[in-house]
Amino acid sequence: MAPARRRPALGLSRAAAVLCMVQFVGVLGVSIGITPIPAMLESVGAGPAMEGPLATAYAMFFGGLLVLGARLGRMFGPRKVLLAGLAGFGVGSAAGGLSLEAWHLVTARALQGACAAISVPVALGLLLAVSPDERSRNQALALWGAAGAVAGSGGFFVGGVLTDLWDWRSVFWLNLPMAVLLIVGVLTWIAANRAGEPGVSLDVVGASLLTGSVMAVVAGAALVEQEGSGPWGTVIMGLGVLGGLALAGWSRRAREPILPAAAIRNRRLALGSAGSFINTAATSSTSVLLTLHLQQQSGLSAFGTGLLLLSVSGGAVAGSAAASVVIARSSRRAAVLSGLTLIAAANLAAAVAVETVAVETVAVETVAVETVAGIVAALAALGAGLGLSSVGCINLGTDVPEAHTSTATGVLNTGAQLGTAIGVAALVLVAAPERYGTWSGTTVALVAGGTAALLTAAAMARPLRRAEQPA
Repeated sequence: MAPARRRPALGLSRAAAVLCMVQFVGVLGVSIGITPIPAMLESVGAGPAMEGPLATAYAMFFGGLLVLGARLGRMFGPRKVLLAGLAGFGVGSAAGGLSLEAWHLVTARALQGACAAISVPVALGLLLAVSPDERSRNQALALWGAAGAVAGSGGFFVGGVLTDLWDWRSVFWLNLPMAVLLIVGVLTWIAANRAGEPGVSLDVVGASLLTGSVMAVVAGAALVEQEGSGPWGTVIMGLGVLGGLALAGWSRRAREPILPAAAIRNRRLALGSAGSFINTAATSSTSVLLTLHLQQQSGLSAFGTGLLLLSVSGGAVAGSAAASVVIARSSRRAAVLSGLTLIAAANLAAAVAVETVAVETVAVETVAVETVAGIVAALAALGAGLGLSSVGCINLGTDVPEAHTSTATGVLNTGAQLGTAIGVAALVLVAAPERYGTWSGTTVALVAGGTAALLTAAAMARPLRRAEQPA
């Protein structure tokens, strides 16, 4: 990637804002299309069989193509690839808004996910390029982390509100002007760079194996959650794991593998990716579990539940802002470990809030009043922990030799998407039994998520200390 020209402070802040909005729109797309699925299927006359494909199409293509998107940025130039991805995202959004059949909707969501995967990693690479010093880099990555965390937690609510106030097509039409504005912003504030790096090849075999493996894991995890589809989901996830093993074998022989061995062995990238995985695994799953609990057990409406979940977004903004201060005054290690510890505490606090009231013996209204305060506090802490840890992980994982920066941007985002898919599937399965003795299934799953975050923090403490040392 060509070095960016030094910009005035105002220009730099606008460039960073545009690039972080790419992250916001891309991550928002994962969840904003989930809430309106029943209305979509009813409108086009489709049955329940289309729920799975419609729910997973975006996430499959988004998660599966992130590393490929980063490689395309190296081949053709990140600014050109970003503009192409945004244009394709706009086309996919328009196609979704005009859909008349279920397969139209699935295709549109897949196209949106693919184009978001092309856009997000190159936007992160450009964000690093327009941040000329450590202070601006920390601030830019804090904004990036906040954008992703807010989008991930707020998408369900936004999708529900748009569907209730207008109709499900507004979920797609909203993205069209956003894509246009982002294209204008990139053309205006992101400096042009060279066409691409000479000699960079695509590694078609490696890209195919990587994409297929990630897609299989995401799709399989979604099937595991659904009643009656668990065995098929397990088989598909297993195929994804086999694809990953095949990719490892191919990468040893490829001239320029899609995942260079030197990049994968980089300690900072490995730790940043592992942290990104557990961040989303332990937070997205908690949001899903509490969404189900608040509606099914505490009697809250979908709108009310979505409103409470916005506390995750508020916490994420605060945590991301705090992360840049923690990193500047202490270390990335401190941001990651404090964030994971806060995520663990938030999960345990949510478990306590869920378990304090026996739902069977108390009126629904009383349950809602007595549990809401504790759950909102836990969700805010969850968001703050996510903001702290995710910014620390991205900052660490992108601190690699320049030759591996593009790979790092793809791998970090892929780790986060896999964390969401696998974490939600695992903890939904744990929560499925109604009771574990005196504890509810939801409580046990929340404790499991918190324990996983705490154990990860303990396991990463010493490696993070070593990774902070000068290379």
